[in-house]
Amino acid sequence: MKIKTILDKIDEKQLFVPAFQREYRWQRPDALKLVESLLKEYPTGTLLVWETNKPPELKGPHKYHENQGAVKILLDGQQRVTTLYMLARSAPPPYYNSTDILVDPSGMWIDLLNLKPDYGSDAKRSGDPRWQRLTDILQNKVNAWGLFPEFEKTGFPLDQQTQQIIGQNIDSVKRILDYDIPEQTIPIRATVGEAIEIFYIVNKAGITLTDAELALAQISGYWPQAREELKRKLDTLRESGFEFSLDVLIYIILACLYSSGTELHKLHPSDNKDRLIDAWSKLSGETIDYAINLLRGHAFVDHSSELSTPYVMVPLISWLYKAKVKPSESSINRMVRWFYLSQARQRYSVGVLQKLETELKIIEKVDDPWDNLVALIAEKRPLAITPEELERIPIQNPIFTVMRWVFKARDAVCLTVGTKLHQTMGEKYSLERDHIFPTRLLKEHGYGQSNAPKYALAQEVSNRMILTKVGNRQKSDAEPTAYLTSAMETFPNALARQCIPEDKTLWDIARFEDFLTARRNLIAGAINAHLDSLGAKSTVAVEATIDELIESGESAELEFKQTFRWDVERGQPSKKMEEVIAKAVAAFTNSDGGTLLIGVHDESGAVGLEPDYAVAGGDKDGFELALTNSLQNQFGTAFKAGKIKVSFPIATGVEICRMDVAKSHMLMPINVTTKEGHKVSKIYVRSGNSSQELPAHEVQSYIAQRNG
Repeated sequence: MKIKTILDKIDEKQLFVPAFQREYRWQRPDALKLVESLLKEYPTGTLLVWETNKPPELKGPHKYHENQGAVKILLDGQQRVTTLYMLARSAPPPYYNSTDILVDPSGMWIDLLNLKPDYGSDAKRSGDPRWQRLTDILQNKVNAWGLFPEFEKTGFPLDQQTQQIIGQNIDSVKRILDYDIPEQTIPIRATVGEAIEIFYIVNKAGITLTDAELALAQISGYWPQAREELKRKLDTLRESGFEFSLDVLIYIILACLYSSGTELHKLHPSDNKDRLIDAWSKLSGETIDYAINLLRGHAFVDHSSELSTPYVMVPLISWLYKAKVKPSESSINRMVRWFYLSQARQRYSVGVLQKLETELKIIEKVDDPWDNLVALIAEKRPLAITPEELERIPIQNPIFTVMRWVFKARDAVCLTVGTKLHQTMGEKYSLERDHIFPTRLLKEHGYGQSNAPKYALAQEVSNRMILTKVGNRQKSDAEPTAYLTSAMETFPNALARQCIPEDKTLWDIARFEDFLTARRNLIAGAINAHLDSLGAKSTVAVEATIDELIESGESAELEFKQTFRWDVERGQPSKKMEEVIAKAVAAFTNSDGGTLLIGVHDESGAVGLEPDYAVAGGDKDGFELALTNSLQNQFGTAFKAGKIKVSFPIATGVEICRMDVAKSHMLMPINVTTKEGHKVSKIYVRSGNSSQELPAHEVQSYIAQRNG
């Protein structure tokens, strides 16, 4: 087919890309090579097309209807065709939207004197008539006679031969659309399974697809929505700070279904469908999020960029998926110990899949596998961090990341503003790493780039501390003696928690290398001590973090309320909303106790308390006062003080209100307002995950059952 025919068939809904194909992944160098080959009339490969009236799920919004008859499905050549479409149409093809295109190739320029394609500065090229947009030429917006006056304006010598070259080169570019790409066609009688098998064989022979991508193609054959389902979860994870790939999700699925890190072919057969869909439902709805919340709450991992490799998630998620009960504190601690060691000792730097295979077989057989997995690390590397190995290692070394996690575990604070490093905060208080001895001072004393060994000392992890963004700006490039003295006086133990020597004589630039030696010892000691503490045995069940609590959803012991006073539907404060809170508190105390979270939507999760703060003086203090008065009016001062514990944790970056309500010895009624405006006394109890009124005739039997 001619290229222009291919593009027209896409627009006319006659040529489609199947859903099991991977996304557009070409980079601009790939687009340049394709255009260069076309301009030189070199071969550019063939297209593999399946003509069928029973197509598989298609990429994009279009849904096939049998009235369309036979259509063409592009099995091989999608990257080339998509590139050509965007170059010619200056827009994504209909089977993609703009967010699917990571690198847009349509900004390509052509040098009309040398017939050379390139990308470059638009501002620079747009003022030079030699350079014209490839798209403009293909869309007939450029002609030689219209350009000649522009050349003359720039003073470029334009003789007859040059004019002829420019005209010929414009024609050469336009002829791209008439270029014939050989087409190989799979006959119409082929089934979806046969088409995918051919796609698999063709791509397996090359290096264009990973094994995981080929496995996903097979899965999409029997579960057409698979790719979109997985991409939807990736988008959700990305919004929460954890960015993974489709490949990682496929290996997670393989691990959970077959306890393997290498046998992707086991996912190919269609008899996996029901089992795989069930597994993905559990993974996407519960297990993956739980794993991330464990890392956030117990390992202090803020986002996926801190991971040395995303494949470290595979053993963790597989373990949680197979677990019959929620893990104990002891088991979670040992998991964190393994996680830290796998990062510090670069467990997955080579042979990732083979190592996963070994680990997953252990997880399959052992309920609490972490000591076994740590033993695998110990076979290759010593577990203890030594002060000597910290010398001259930069912050790119995974030990620095482990150091940062350990600082958070030690309740370290920003040395200039005192904010705890492990709290989830806004952009203003995001974390940065800075030099303890500033580079300006070090350069003045011979530790600049001109002296490589000393420069490495200046950049090593032992000369780095963790600060908030605002704290780092306040510190600027102050000398250690100034800001460390202030930190020691203002925030007791702040230096010790970041393993900074408190010997003030070491803060002088003359003793910089002595400072590094002392701090290496402190850092290594702190990391090793924390790792040892995580290995301690315990059978105490671990308390869920606030994020884990919200993720678990409402239950008999947990309820969410979006607001305390603010009526979301009416957009105004309402006393009726206070009664809703009182009902929930009464129901908990009249049952077995429970937790009420205000500022949490039952579907959207944590949304914060801003509307309630606004009507209560604008801050938490006003809100807490209003809440206390409301509860005391309903239940009395003694009950409020003895049975209700109020706190304000941070959940996914916003402040919410948590009320832990204890069970009372006697039933507590509350006063509610009827439709007529009268106050009546009612008793509420928990029924499942909601608060229900207890009818008067059931009160005696409920008391007997409750006290029985």
